[in-house]
Amino acid sequence: MDKGNHSVITEFILQGLTDNPKMQLPLFTIFLLVYIVTVIGNLGMIALICVEPQFHNPMYFFLQNLSFADLCCSTAIAPKMLVDLLVESRRISYNACALQLFLLGFLVDVDCLLLALMAYDRYVAICNPLLYSVIMSEKVCQQLMALVYFIAMVDSLIYTCCTFRLSFCRSNVINHFFCDEPPLLVLSCSDTSINEILLFTFAGCIVASSIGMIFVSYVYILGTILRMRSAEGRRKAFSTCASHLTAVGIFHGTLLFMYFRPSSSYSMDQDKWASVFYTVVIPMLNPLIYSLRNKDVKDALAKTLGKIGLLEGSSSASK
Repeated sequence: MDKGNHSVITEFILQGLTDNPKMQLPLFTIFLLVYIVTVIGNLGMIALICVEPQFHNPMYFFLQNLSFADLCCSTAIAPKMLVDLLVESRRISYNACALQLFLLGFLVDVDCLLLALMAYDRYVAICNPLLYSVIMSEKVCQQLMALVYFIAMVDSLIYTCCTFRLSFCRSNVINHFFCDEPPLLVLSCSDTSINEILLFTFAGCIVASSIGMIFVSYVYILGTILRMRSAEGRRKAFSTCASHLTAVGIFHGTLLFMYFRPSSSYSMDQDKWASVFYTVVIPMLNPLIYSLRNKDVKDALAKTLGKIGLLEGSSSASK
């Protein structure tokens, strides 16, 4: 930070979702339930993919990583948000704010790139089924995931460092419920044009490449499905893509609304609730989307729960 003639900010104050005391307890209850469902749903998905051999394939390897990223994203935001709904002092230290910004950027980038990889995986599975095991080998999948984490880390590290090199002298009150880039830039008395260029360049490249890969993959997938003679084959192919397309539509729709609008149309109150959606609600929805719309997952979950029930029954009988 440029200390200059300005006092050095060591902490920020988050305004939170609402200042209405009557709304705080209901919101706390709702978001606590959402967070509990998020943790159970994503941990359950991760565990199910680990224990069921039928899910040891590339599609579910990527889904497992998506569940992990969603769980971490929600955990980086929700606990602090829940505490702030109950207390008057909504303080966050300078370093904790920087860490929160980095983690959010990193995990959102991971989600974005993972959705693109999952589209490519479906393209290979449907359009080149005979070469699927060769193209999407275990080693290739691990290398692709390492690349995703590396790109996301570098991107998030660059704009987090650039943001926290600014001088914050106007105020330390962030008009948000977590440390996000746009409300932090509003507080800076430094020139933020470079930050805005970096944000739109790097984030734009990641989002554009993700959407581009998804679009191209599904153009080929649709062409292949329409050429299938078997109605059952077409139904099964559409079914395996439906969950992914639903997740893509929700995630990218929210991101485009958040970060790629004209500055004249910005409303911080709208952005707060859009942020709630992609940091808290979407991580809860993804495991539900992939479980409720996927017959294999539902069957495996019922089978696993049945085994647990049998084990509990046998242990009770032995007592």
